[in-house]
Amino acid sequence: MFSEGFSGRRGRDPRLPPGQYDVGDSFPVLTAEATPNVTQETWSFRVDGEVESPTTWDWAGVHALPGSAYEGDIHCVTTWSKLGTSFSGVSLDVLLDQVGVRSSATHVLAWASSGYTTDLPLADVTGGKAWLVWEHEGRPLSTEHGGPVRMLVPHLYFWKSTKWVAGLRLLDHDEPGFWERNGYHERGEPWAEQRYAGD
Repeated sequence: MFSEGFSGRRGRDPRLPPGQYDVGDSFPVLTAEATPNVTQETWSFRVDGEVESPTTWDWAGVHALPGSAYEGDIHCVTTWSKLGTSFSGVSLDVLLDQVGVRSSATHVLAWASSGYTTDLPLADVTGGKAWLVWEHEGRPLSTEHGGPVRMLVPHLYFWKSTKWVAGLRLLDHDEPGFWERNGYHERGEPWAEQRYAGD
């Protein structure tokens, strides 16, 4: 599903990776799966796999953790970028510290309530690079953008920022997710234009 907003300023702002354009104030929607019926009351997030203490947080539990925010840019593989935007939530580092990541872990597989999955190297979700977020620009994250909670991995193309995120499984190997099995690049780094397999 595509929303309005897939057009914008095509200048060469230095914040724009190659092949991207600035959508300005709009925030396009692209969804590969049906929108699940998830509320703050029913949402939960689980971290398991190559960890010492698999753990599940509910809405109150995740909000009890130290908060964190991201201010910067996001980039979609469909070539739009949103510059100077902000999200609030909790750094994934906080959750991973609580579960105790085993030395065998090299990758993560994120999954959504919709059944969507995506894979990432562990290094791409640690060290202050990834968040669970529930606010966008000071307002609750809307359902169409993955609310009540989505993952945010802003240094990679936005398909890696799982909407309606429900969990993260740490693995000792790579396990391709939905788009990675369907021709997209394994990592998706915008400045290298890693859009599709072979890029």
